Amino acid sequence: MTDTAATPSVAEHAQDVPEDLARCAMVIESAVDHLLKEKHPPLAVASALLGGSLSLLARTMDKETILRILDSAANSVRSGEVHASMTAENGAENEKA
Repeated sequence: MTDTAATPSVAEHAQDVPEDLARCAMVIESAVDHLLKEKHPPLAVASALLGGSLSLLARTMDKETILRILDSAANSVRSGEVHASMTAENGAENEKA
């Protein structure tokens, strides 16, 4: 049995997100939903987003900072955090329905 009392819910976590980041995330999520509804392959959508993100990072910060961001992202995948957050989000969406 796991202790979920110390684990913030998706709603609690969303309250910690700065307003500008939340707004950007909503716009991107809307664009992703649109592209998927248009039957674009998920890998193509994700690759375009990643390429665009890397381009923006390259225009605004140094290589070492970009590598730290990418290392952090890779560590989140390795630890299972990325998939766990998607499972939590999908569970919250299913509760809304």
